[in-house]
Amino acid sequence: MTNIQMSEHRNIKTSKVPNVQTSPFGLFDFLAFWHFGIWCLVAATPVVLNAQDALPLVVAQSPNHQITKSPNDASPSAPAADIRLPPHITPGTKDAIDRGLAYLARTQDRQGSWSNRSNFGAYPVAMTALAGVALLMDGNTTTQGRYAPQVDRAADFILRSVESSGLIAGGREESRPMYGHGFSVLFLSQLYGMTSDAVRARQIRDVLDRAVNLTGRGQSDLGGWIYTPDGNSDEGSVTITQVQALRSCRTAGITVPKEIIDRAMKYLSDSQNSDGGIRYSLRQHGGGSRAPITGAAVLCWYLAGEYTNPLAKRAMDFSKDKIKPGATFSGHDYYAHFYFSQALYVSSDPYWDEYFPKRRDYLLSQQQPEGYWMGDGVGDIYGTAVALVILQLPFNQLPIMQR
Repeated sequence: MTNIQMSEHRNIKTSKVPNVQTSPFGLFDFLAFWHFGIWCLVAATPVVLNAQDALPLVVAQSPNHQITKSPNDASPSAPAADIRLPPHITPGTKDAIDRGLAYLARTQDRQGSWSNRSNFGAYPVAMTALAGVALLMDGNTTTQGRYAPQVDRAADFILRSVESSGLIAGGREESRPMYGHGFSVLFLSQLYGMTSDAVRARQIRDVLDRAVNLTGRGQSDLGGWIYTPDGNSDEGSVTITQVQALRSCRTAGITVPKEIIDRAMKYLSDSQNSDGGIRYSLRQHGGGSRAPITGAAVLCWYLAGEYTNPLAKRAMDFSKDKIKPGATFSGHDYYAHFYFSQALYVSSDPYWDEYFPKRRDYLLSQQQPEGYWMGDGVGDIYGTAVALVILQLPFNQLPIMQR
């Protein structure tokens, strides 16, 4: 599958993205340490807007629903003064978030999808789901918010990508469709819990029921997952993708057999080494600990409510020692902090107050003038979506990432 070329974006304004040199690693070798949990449902501290924001303004209408947004959101970059900023979110941070979101909005293609424009692969289903999660964290749904039209089109694209088996890939994800499947289940399940459109909610639930069944059928004998649903093998990164997606579904009210998650959690526990770190694959007996995937494993335990699990404590100690707020890993920096930042935030770890301002400042220094982040060299959509998820955590907006 080739990258979506710039010519396919004729109906939108695009920004020039620098060429990226070919690497021996593919996109999901970078994402490989990336996916272990995004779960915690505790009381949220919502963004407080001005009183006039309660008055909706109809800006678009589809056959099944209206898209509304409040007057203060009439432009992509609402003034920072209209929002009571949470701790550690400076006006400069809010501006960076707004510019990143605007970049995603203007680079969505006519199909409703996003694709990386780099040498690592396009992966439109996976990238659309990740960009969609970043937009949801801004408070957008398919019917409300300044980027409601973009979320609506992204949802349509993901729903059109469902195959008869229940796999969400649409034949577009090259050789590793389970990544796009897992990200899509995460995006759709979070959207399902936020949407007020009954027709869209029924469409999403039907797809999620089928997707969960496909995920269950693809689980290996050890409790993990591999790149394809019929691979009968497993490795940590794909397993993480599926675990976060399944937990998102359960919280949204989608039926997920308990034994599937229990087996997956056992897979993670069995993958822990004596130093507290997690190895890449349980099948690699004696494999070394990987800090990025260890931080993801911590989040998975936390989102399961296992804050006092000794395995989680050892993994968190290992992660704090290895994952520093600035640039941490060559090729895996954005990946490592995507999950580690969530683990610190959802657990209200005291280290968060030291960690986040440093990570925030590093990300702001890496943002390009056009508003995007390249993100481990993987691609502009990947980097921008990951950076926006991290920077928007203090807004406490998305249910799966709330304290």
